[in-house]
Parts: sequence; structure tokens; C-alpha cells
Amino acid sequence: MNAILGSVFVGLMVIGTPIAFAMLIAGLVAVALKPGMTALVVTQNLFSGLDSFPLLAIPFFILAAELMSGGALTEVLLKFAARLVGLRRGGLGHANILTLTFFSGISGSALADAAGPGAMLIKMMRRAGYKDAYAAALTASVAIVGPIIPPSIIMIIYALTDNSVTVTGLFLAGIVPGLLIALSLALVNHIVSVRRGYRTTPELLDPAPLLRLFWRALPALLLPVIILGGIHVGVFTPTEASAAAVLYALLVGRFVYGTLHFDMLPAILYRTALMTASILFIVATSAVFAWVLTVGQIPQQVAGWIAGMQLSPAMLLLAVNVLLLLVGIFIEPLPGVMIMVPILGPLADAAGLNPLHFAIVVIVNLTLGMVTPPVGGLLFVTSIVSGVKMGPMVREMRPMLVALLAVLLLLTYVPALSTWLPGVLGYRN
Repeated sequence: MNAILGSVFVGLMVIGTPIAFAMLIAGLVAVALKPGMTALVVTQNLFSGLDSFPLLAIPFFILAAELMSGGALTEVLLKFAARLVGLRRGGLGHANILTLTFFSGISGSALADAAGPGAMLIKMMRRAGYKDAYAAALTASVAIVGPIIPPSIIMIIYALTDNSVTVTGLFLAGIVPGLLIALSLALVNHIVSVRRGYRTTPELLDPAPLLRLFWRALPALLLPVIILGGIHVGVFTPTEASAAAVLYALLVGRFVYGTLHFDMLPAILYRTALMTASILFIVATSAVFAWVLTVGQIPQQVAGWIAGMQLSPAMLLLAVNVLLLLVGIFIEPLPGVMIMVPILGPLADAAGLNPLHFAIVVIVNLTLGMVTPPVGGLLFVTSIVSGVKMGPMVREMRPMLVALLAVLLLLTYVPALSTWLPGVLGYRN
């Protein structure tokens, strides 16, 4: 059964089958060829994988981000970020980083960040004289902050997969790592801009006073604060917070910015439904694949094999990093979490690792896979929206990947970077 599952899954991936279909077909074939099993269990696990109340947060957070985007959020945040850091060396690169970091506190999706505000930022950097490939590479690299700074769809899925952590704990644990990633890329942008003489063209900047732009951007910036603050003080649960975010985004877009019109709602709801369906389909098929793995006792076998190596906690973390970086090259973060966490979670518990710390290491690892060729999803999306070929963009990304790996090592061996903020606010997991 295990051999069939693995060979069918790998074979489908090699020929370019989408990951969700590869998992579903591999699970179905493995079950069909297992004596005494019926394909009905595949259907049961498809539905049971979606039978979870916290999953309601996914469509609500996606809808909130779409509503805020429809309410001119991208333009407002871009003007504020460009006015704040745009006159510095490499200013528009810094504005790119700051805008996408702001936006990550709303969207929870790396692909949405790259395809939405990322496309606008690339065009703006191009007009200011930045190389097209560099602008695209920087945008793709910064977009990985989206799933790390809350709200985060991947963190919701992780909390459903591993009961030792909570959504709230993960949201708080992701703030410092996300900011560290943004700062590391800002350092790379500064160094590159100094070497290449990148400057900001003043006419591209909004002449309005900074305070006025901040006041204009404040309603958008408050959304993640309201979400986390409301959860922390007990006003609502993470799932209820997602619904509150939708109401807030609707009111801000319609009555504060005045750019969200009701005739825009059908298109917004359509995009939300499409993205939600794709994510939940991955969740459902991942549940089937994970169930077949469990029946075949693959997690137990892998855990026993690694435990037999008697690795120290430090060496175990290094081994996990290498494994997940390789897995992330070929598998998207959401199915990666569903497949790998049941295998690696017990090992982390046995080694005495903090569950929140380990969760952030896993999430950052798998998210990095989105910018590593040959399968990196962010590379393809950014290439399409920017019109830049993959090869030049990957070459420009090399110093950024070094910075991202340095942050990953820092997060791996300094647990306090992930656990300090949740601990201060009273969350142990």
C-alpha cells in the first residue's frame, strides 16, 4: 500500500498533475488496491477533512482582504509607504517591502500579495529605473511574509493538524519572524541599491504630508490590530474574528474610503469563492492522503527511523530544516503542512521542542519553497504579472534567498523570537 501510494503520487507530480489531484488519485488508487478496503472511505475522509468549524475563518479572511482591496487599500498603503521611506536610497524597494508587509496583515496569502499590490509595485519600480528582474524578485521574496504575519491561512490549517498549538498562539508567534524577514530583505535592498545607484524619482511620490497619508491609511492598518486585539481580550474567537474582519472591511471600504460600491460585490464574492474552493479542495484531498499515510503507518515508521538516529534537539531541527526545504520545492505549503506535521510533530514533542517554535520553523520552511525553483508558486505568479522571465528573476533573487535562509537559521536556533510575544501575552501554545 505504501509503495503504491508513493509511486503514484510521485509519478503524477513528475508529469505536472496539480498537487490536490495527485494526492486524491494516489490515495484512491492505494485504497482500491488494498484488500478489504472500499473507495467509500475516500469520500468519507474528503468530507471529514472539511468538517471543522475553524475552517470557516478561511473564506471570511479571504473576503475581508478582497473587500479592502476593492476599497482602494492597495493605493492607500502604497502612498503611505512610499512617502515614509521613498526618499531613502532604494526608496521604492523599501516601499515595496513596507507595503507588502502592511498588506500581509490583511490578506494572509502570499499569492494574493504578489498578484495584487505586487504587480502595482513592480510597475512603479520599473518607472523609477529599477531592473525589471530585480523588482520582480524583490516582490516575490517579500510576498512570503503574507502567510507568516497574521492573519494566516496556513496557520489555521496547522492548528487544525496539530492540537498542541492554537490559532491565536500561532498568529502571535508569526509577528516577529515576519518582521525579521522584512528587515532582512530591506537590508539586501539597501546594499543592492547602493551598488547599482537606485534612487527614487521624486515625482512618483505623493506630495501630501506624511501625517495626512498616515491618517488616510490608519483604518486599513487597524484591521490586524482589531483581529488580534479582539481575540486577546476575549471579544471573539479566531473564527468569529474573521467574520468581524469582513464587516469592518465592508464599512471601511464603503463609508471611510468611499471607493467600494455595492455593484462590485458580485465580482468580489466570485473571487472569494474561487480562492476558497481551491484552498478547501487541497485541505480535503490532504485529509485523504494523510489518512492513507496513517493507515500505512508511514508516520510511525519515519518517526521510528529518525528516533533511532538519536539526534540531539539541535541536530533534529537541522534535519527537519533540510527535509522541509526539499519538500517545499515540490509541494505547496498547505498540503505540506497536512502531510508533514503528523510525521514530524511527534518527533518535536519527544525532543522537548516548544510547539509554537517548531510550528514557526515548519511554516517558514514550507513558505520558502514558494520562491525556490523549479516549482515555486510565487515565482510563476510574479513572472506572469511582471512579464519577467523566470531565469533572470531567479538570478536576481540569490542574495534574497541567502537572507531568507539566514533568518530561518536564526528562528531555528533562537526559539524566543517565536515564543516571546505569545508568552508575554499569556499564550503558551
